[in-house]
Amino acid sequence: MHVQAPAKLNLCLFLGSRREDGLHELCSLFEPLALADEIEVGEADRDAVLCAGVEGENLAARALTALRERGWEAPPLRFEIEKRIPVAAGLGGGSADAAAVLRLAVPGSFFPDSGKKAPAPDLPALAARLGADVPSQLAPSLALVRGAGERVERLPDPEPHAVVLLPGGGGLGTAEVFAEADRLGLGRSDAELDRLATDLREAAGSGASPLDYAELLANDLEPAACSLRPEIGEALDALRATGAPLVFMSGSGPTAVGVFPSLARSKSAAAEIGRDDAIVCAAGRFP
Repeated sequence: MHVQAPAKLNLCLFLGSRREDGLHELCSLFEPLALADEIEVGEADRDAVLCAGVEGENLAARALTALRERGWEAPPLRFEIEKRIPVAAGLGGGSADAAAVLRLAVPGSFFPDSGKKAPAPDLPALAARLGADVPSQLAPSLALVRGAGERVERLPDPEPHAVVLLPGGGGLGTAEVFAEADRLGLGRSDAELDRLATDLREAAGSGASPLDYAELLANDLEPAACSLRPEIGEALDALRATGAPLVFMSGSGPTAVGVFPSLARSKSAAAEIGRDDAIVCAAGRFP
């Protein structure tokens, strides 16, 4: 069995107050990318999750362990993950892999007999405990995301568009970026987050391309990430120089993103930039 785990793109990320649990209130618009990790799943003597290039236990392994602890009775499985999403790049690769594992436990999806002796796990709650980006990835689609990532509102698929991604080598820690954002005094009130959510819901609810409401899209974490990694600003400037109609940083970085109306225009922009790490892919929908 082959399963795909698509990357997610934060079309915007608005930062709210720090909560008692240490996480921040957020308002974000997520969309899936055609860029995806490839996961081969097969029966085995015992559960195993293998992911070349990722040291130690990863989120996919934690997701499988959590399913077993909650009584999931599918046969022992071996997962071999081929990483195509850059690691620690603000594209949700680890969360995508974990969500792909959780999707196997949807009743009747892949293992129709596995739920006969035990109730199906509460996947949204389990996803929220694994990580802030995991709940939205259970059903990859355009979504308005609130809270710390646990409140997910699905929206219609947008009009086709494409992106150029400049990952910049990855490796920028999420906690580090949020800590820098706190140090810089970034953040918005709850009322402002509510207003932004209403504006985003109205703009994206018709299935429009994000290019049609580009003025609403920004990333509040961008100044914090750029203060830690100034080269992010250089990548954003390189994308703007190509005439990209929408440029921003995804998630907590360091990936810089340029949004274009077509795949052909994205390929032309990537060629103009001439960086070996540039990734071009379609955005907004996932099969």
